[in-house]
Amino acid sequence: MKITYTHTELPEVAKNILGIATSRIFLFYGSMGVGKTTLIKVLSQQLGANEVASSPSFSIVNEYEVADGLIYHFDFYRIEDPMEALDLGVEDYLYSGHYVFIEWPEKIQKLLPEEAVKIEITKNHDGSRTIVIDDSNE
Repeated sequence: MKITYTHTELPEVAKNILGIATSRIFLFYGSMGVGKTTLIKVLSQQLGANEVASSPSFSIVNEYEVADGLIYHFDFYRIEDPMEALDLGVEDYLYSGHYVFIEWPEKIQKLLPEEAVKIEITKNHDGSRTIVIDDSNE
């Protein structure tokens, strides 16, 4: 699925993503500043998180409570070796049954389960964004 949107359309885009997702693991691909954290913030709000999601660039992982569990939000931009993610216990998070949002998943590609929703975000010349959603878990 491919969606082009503006910032004001983000709540509806997030609702659509959550409506079609067959996994609670979401992988966000895209260049720096393209809007990965912004989309995760709105997805978290849609799931009922009371806290405002922010980039876990320095902490690597943030945790948010939602009605039916937790959201784990990872930012692996600073990871140099997948072993660092293993040392953090990433596998426990991935198989916890909770929502897992991962920015820069390419840094730990070999550790990721196949059953995940892949979201590629690109910025368009007019400032809008286009996402391509690959949820081939069906």
